[in-house]
Amino acid sequence: MISRGCSRERLRLTARASKLISMEAVQQQEAEPKLELVYTLLCDDVRLEVGNKLSYMGVFQSIIVPQLPVWLPKLAVVNHWRGNGAHLSEVRILMPDRQQALVVSQPARFEINQGSADNISFFVNVTFPVAGEYWVQTLVDSNLFEERGLIVSDQQLIAPTDEASDAVN
Repeated sequence: MISRGCSRERLRLTARASKLISMEAVQQQEAEPKLELVYTLLCDDVRLEVGNKLSYMGVFQSIIVPQLPVWLPKLAVVNHWRGNGAHLSEVRILMPDRQQALVVSQPARFEINQGSADNISFFVNVTFPVAGEYWVQTLVDSNLFEERGLIVSDQQLIAPTDEASDAVN
């Protein structure tokens, strides 16, 4: 009879401990800032306009040029964040071999107070020496958060189409 009472008491204590652990996990998740990278834009420049509006100049997804190497006088990487809290962001662009960085930004602090924030990294005098897929990496608090490919190509690598058309669809 005593052993049954002990078993029931153990079960009650175990259930209570599980509930406390679950509550602590939920509280810890609520305390940790949630962060979402909504989009990343690559462009030639970003300007702050009247009314705190951002204008993006020369937005692109890839770089296709007559010949390589190609030199960009200015390159901006725009990250739009949603969430809350203060964070440290870094952006780097890796060479196609992923072994060395082409450019690396200084760590920049950003804070999300009203639901979203933009973090813009500017690079000047960037030379892409070879064709290939470069890797744009975004780090948050020194951890890799996202990476995306950036194709750099010369026109010689692009296959010609069978029929050229002047029609606009």
